Amino acid sequence: MTGLSPAATGARGQTGPMRAAWRRAARAIANVLPKGLFPRALLIVILPMLILQSVIAYFFMERHWQTVTYRLSAAVVHDIGAVIDIHQANPDAKSVGGLSDLAKQRFGFDIEFLPIRELPPPTRKPFFTLLDAALSRELATQIGKPFWIDTVGNSNFIEIRVLLDGGALRVIARRNSVYASNTDIFIMWMVGTSLVLIGLAIAFLRNQIRPILRLARAAQDFGKGREADFRPHGAREVRQAAYAFAEMKRRIERSIEQRTAMLNGVSHDLRTILTRFKLSLAMMGDGRETEEMRGDIDEMQRMLEGYLAFARGDAGEAASPTNMRAMLEELKADAERHGHETGIQYNGDSTVVVRADAFKRCLANLVGNAQKHGRRIALTASRDHRFFTAHIDDDGPGVPADMREDVFRPFFRLDEARNQNDEGGTGLGLAIARDIARSHGGDIVLGQSPLGGLRATVRVPV
Repeated sequence: MTGLSPAATGARGQTGPMRAAWRRAARAIANVLPKGLFPRALLIVILPMLILQSVIAYFFMERHWQTVTYRLSAAVVHDIGAVIDIHQANPDAKSVGGLSDLAKQRFGFDIEFLPIRELPPPTRKPFFTLLDAALSRELATQIGKPFWIDTVGNSNFIEIRVLLDGGALRVIARRNSVYASNTDIFIMWMVGTSLVLIGLAIAFLRNQIRPILRLARAAQDFGKGREADFRPHGAREVRQAAYAFAEMKRRIERSIEQRTAMLNGVSHDLRTILTRFKLSLAMMGDGRETEEMRGDIDEMQRMLEGYLAFARGDAGEAASPTNMRAMLEELKADAERHGHETGIQYNGDSTVVVRADAFKRCLANLVGNAQKHGRRIALTASRDHRFFTAHIDDDGPGVPADMREDVFRPFFRLDEARNQNDEGGTGLGLAIARDIARSHGGDIVLGQSPLGGLRATVRVPV
């Protein structure tokens, strides 16, 4: 058995911190990037476009504008050198006037001979020094005399001064004669085409993502027990996912319908048998044995109704806007009629889209559980833009923390019987309540109540 060499061990030791650093960097980048599909897709389209146009603009400015500017500057400096040569050959006053006319007509700039011995101090340089660099290089190369340039003072003109023997030559030339001045046109075309392409990309991506959002809303509505009006459309892959969702939805609904129909048949048959038992007992007359049998039959009927309600889950009811404040007031009044001190507090909008009868039964089971094991009850509910939350608190003995999930199991029995809130003692009260809450896309959790007993919290999305 051979061991790893020190070099391999060191390399592996270095790889661990590198991977950790890479993961931290990846998490940091992921936190900065947008989370939605639309902004991510838009970023995928826009970012390469911006990088491409930035690279093109950079190389265009550095190559094309630089080449053109150097060539234009070289031509102007060449003309200035010709003027200097002519002046040095004929320095009299008559030739100066003719030379000024020649420079204006043939070269396109104005000249003036100044009787000065020194040049002005250097001026401040602009942000883009391409023109200054081009003129300075050409003046130093072609003329080789001290010079001074000003490319900032007047935006449409530039001033060049060359120190000669006995004075200085002052040249005023147009900026566009020495500099490629089509920058604004190029930027306008680049920005304009980019905006048009970005607008087309936004419109296209929005049309592509809208079917995905509709599919997500349809899945959410189906999870909340609401009827979803949805038709597959969009790209081929999105339609395939939508058809798969629609087929799954039909299968679930068909399974629920078959189960409900079967249970209805079973319920009818069993109720028929129980009715026969009742008729037989009625014909037997009154007696102790018949009274006990009537109690057993009534208990069987209550148990049967509880089993069927749990199995059906009230799936046939349609969701509709419901006043939850009024529902809680009814539950409060019912608890007070049974002699329990009940308080209620509600915050937010009172309208929630639920299956009203089923959800009322869910809350009634929890309130009934609190009535059976406590004297005081507190109902607290709130609604925000995402969830409706209701807390049912009591001052009873509570449920141990390690058994708070077990009490939701059907037919589970606890010594203190906190989950047996139905009259028949079938152990289905909390199971039915959670089944209804989950059919609305929510859930029920149990915890410690501020009153000292049990707190049941119902939370469903709105």
